[in-house]
Amino acid sequence: MTWPVDRGVLELGDVTVERGGTIRDAQLAWQTHGTLNAARDNVIVYPCSFGATSDELAWLIGPDGVLDPTRWFVVVPDMFSNGRSSSASRADDYPSVVTAADNVRAQHRLVAEHFGASTVAAVYGFSMGGIQAYHWAALYPDEVQRAIVVCGSARTADHNKVFLSGLLRILEAAPEHLGGGRFSAEPQAALRAFAHVYAGWGLSQDFYREGLYRTALGAPDLETFLRTDWEGRFGLAAADLYAELQTWSHADISASRYDGDLTHALQAVRARVLLLPSETDLYFRVADNAAELPHLAAAELRPIPSVWGHRAGNPSTNPADFAFLRAAVREWLDA
Repeated sequence: MTWPVDRGVLELGDVTVERGGTIRDAQLAWQTHGTLNAARDNVIVYPCSFGATSDELAWLIGPDGVLDPTRWFVVVPDMFSNGRSSSASRADDYPSVVTAADNVRAQHRLVAEHFGASTVAAVYGFSMGGIQAYHWAALYPDEVQRAIVVCGSARTADHNKVFLSGLLRILEAAPEHLGGGRFSAEPQAALRAFAHVYAGWGLSQDFYREGLYRTALGAPDLETFLRTDWEGRFGLAAADLYAELQTWSHADISASRYDGDLTHALQAVRARVLLLPSETDLYFRVADNAAELPHLAAAELRPIPSVWGHRAGNPSTNPADFAFLRAAVREWLDA
């Protein structure tokens, strides 16, 4: 079965970002699946995860997928510095920090100005996409009906920042690094190290103990798995990876509008929030979402019972977790 798919680029003009600096002649690339109804009230915004583009997120969309484009108008905005929208790799004066809130404000312009929608039925996101879903609910509480946060959080936890700091330091240690996330050439050795470190965090100890890289993913051995599954996973330029890591590290729904008061920011959310952490995620922990839950007006915490770590929330190769995610999200959208 097919459905309408469209693509475009919204010209934003110069965008001043909240931590200082300007994205000159900013562009927001986007992709849509489905048809916007006459009432313009069937919009689901589906922001990008770390390193991903709108094309790479499309696997989850379909009549039998998590998001049904025969019912919903799914808008997939490309995050700044993912190589599609304005990106650090293509601008010498790109700001040192572009926040999740900066991304969401641009996405709001796409939804409100370009598509003419004054309400959003849901914002669905995984990982950094979940961070952006939380920001949508906090920045536009009167417009967002549902927020579905898959392996994400309202504020990047300190332990999560330790993980991100390690990745940033790997890139900074490359001989090609010129400072401030700029590179004279692509740091190939550093990018391989980056991928290997990420592999230890993106999947759980239990995943490796059970040898699922062999039995579920078909790798003959661990060395091959790390090379074939991880070394080619991050296709962005190093400058863009660096910029997205800064976005992730600085994520905090309370920073822009609530003077750093996370409780206040959570209490301001009016959307029905579904929190879907993975039980074995090593950086977006169930405990972080559990701490957020009491401050949300209407929310539910449903951990994904999985050994796939963070990748349980993006289960393109994991049928059991896909079935759990699909059932939970569809139930939430129907309620």
